[in-house]
Amino acid sequence: MQKVHFIGIAGVGMSATAILLKEAGWAVTGSDAECYGPPHDILSRSGISFSLGYDPKNIPTDVDCFIIGRNAKLAPTENAEVRAALASKKPIYSFPEMLGELTNNRKNLVVAGSYGKSTATSIIVHILRHAGIDAGYFIGAEPVETAWLSGPATLGSTAPFILEGDEYPSAHDDARAKFLHLHPQDVILTSVVHDHINVYPSFEDYQKPFQELLSLMPDDGIVVVSADEPGALALAQASGKKIVSYGIKNNSANYRAIDIRYGKRTLFHLIKDGAMLGEIETTLLGAHNVENIVGAAAYVLTRSLVTFEQVAAAIRDFKGVRRRLNNIAPLSRIPIFEGFGSSYEKARAAIEAITLHFPTKPLVIIFEPHTFGWRNRANLHWYDDVFRESAAIFIASPATQGASTHEQLSHEEILARVGSVAQPYTTPEAVLQSLSGDEAVLILTSGNLEDTIPALVNALTKKFPV
Repeated sequence: MQKVHFIGIAGVGMSATAILLKEAGWAVTGSDAECYGPPHDILSRSGISFSLGYDPKNIPTDVDCFIIGRNAKLAPTENAEVRAALASKKPIYSFPEMLGELTNNRKNLVVAGSYGKSTATSIIVHILRHAGIDAGYFIGAEPVETAWLSGPATLGSTAPFILEGDEYPSAHDDARAKFLHLHPQDVILTSVVHDHINVYPSFEDYQKPFQELLSLMPDDGIVVVSADEPGALALAQASGKKIVSYGIKNNSANYRAIDIRYGKRTLFHLIKDGAMLGEIETTLLGAHNVENIVGAAAYVLTRSLVTFEQVAAAIRDFKGVRRRLNNIAPLSRIPIFEGFGSSYEKARAAIEAITLHFPTKPLVIIFEPHTFGWRNRANLHWYDDVFRESAAIFIASPATQGASTHEQLSHEEILARVGSVAQPYTTPEAVLQSLSGDEAVLILTSGNLEDTIPALVNALTKKFPV
C-alpha cells in the first residue's frame, strides 16, 4: 500500500484528491491550519484523519510521497512542514499532477471557465450517473447529495472521467494552470473573463492557459462553448477544434433554452439547431444555471452518452451544489442562500439570480472579501455597482492571508466605496436586528465568514420559522 501525506489537505481540490487516492487503495494522512465548510464534512465522512496545525512531526516516517497545496501559507519560507517534506527527497506532487496520473488512461472531459464550472461539472456527472453510467469525476465543490451523486469525487468504473479544471497555478514551484495536467479529450468552456489579476496581470495573460488547454485536445475532441460569453467563444473559434455552442441569448448557438419561465421550479424548452427536443424542469436559480444546464445537455447529447429523456429526468432530480446558491435555512421563512462570491462575475450572477426569483423581497447581502480579487486595490471599482440591487449589505473584514503579495484594501476603503447601504459585519445578532422577516438574504464568500454562518442560520431560523 502506498502512503501519501497531504500538506494543506482541507482545500476543496486537495480534499477531493485525497478521497480519490483513498478509493484507489492509498493510505492517506494530512495536515492543515484550519478546516471549514464542505471539506470538513467531506474528510470526516471519508474517514480521513489529519492534523490541525503545521509541524514536521505530522509527517509519517514511512510516507512514499507528498501532495502540497498552493495556499500562501504553504510556501516553503512560511511552513516548516513543507520544508521537511522538501528535505525528505520523497516525490512531491501538486493535486492536479496527481489527478493527471490517476486519469491518464480515461476519456477526460475538462470543464473550464472563469465561472460556472463547478455547477456545470456537477450537472454532467449527475446526468451520467442518473442514467446508470458509472463515470469517474472530480468537482472543486460539493454537490448537494442525491441518490446518484454523493461527494466531490469518485474513480468510477467506466471510461468517462469528468473533471472541473482550474486556471490557477498548480503549485508554488509550478506556474502551469492546474487544468493543463488533466489530459483533455474534450473541453467545456463556460467563460473567459479576466480574473486572478495577482497571477495574470492582463487579459492576454489570462487567456494564455485556456488557449494552451484547447491545444492539448486531440483532433477528434470537441469544445462545447458558451455562445453568450464573448471571451470563451472567441478562444474556441480560434482553436481550430470542432465547436458545439450553447446559450440562452445568442440565437446562433447550436443548443439553446427558449420559453424560460422562472419560478420555484423553472421550466424551459431545449432546442438543437432550431429543432425542439423537449421541456426541462429545474429547481436551480437564475439564468446562469439555465445556461449551465444547456451546456451540460449539449455535451452529453453531442457525445450520444444519454438521451434527451434521460437528461430531463436527471435535471428534475438535481439538487445543486453547496455554496452555489443553495438554500441553507429551509426551516426559515426568510430565504437564505449561500453563493460563492469569489469574483465580480460570480457575485453578480448570484445577486441577479436572487433578485430574479424574489423580485418583491428586499435583498440583504452578507459579504466577505476573501479572495485576492476582492482585496486588490486595482479592483476597487468592482464595488461601485456590484451590490446595486441590495437594500442593505453587511461587509466582513477582508482576509489577510497573502496580503503582502498585492495592494491590499482596508475594510474602511471597501465600506466607503460601497456607500451608505454598507455597514460592517460584526455578529449574526446585528444582522438579525435589521430584519423584518420579509427579506431575502444572500451570503457571498469563498471563506467561512469568521465561522459565524451556522450561528447566523440558527438565529434566523429561530426568529423567523416557517
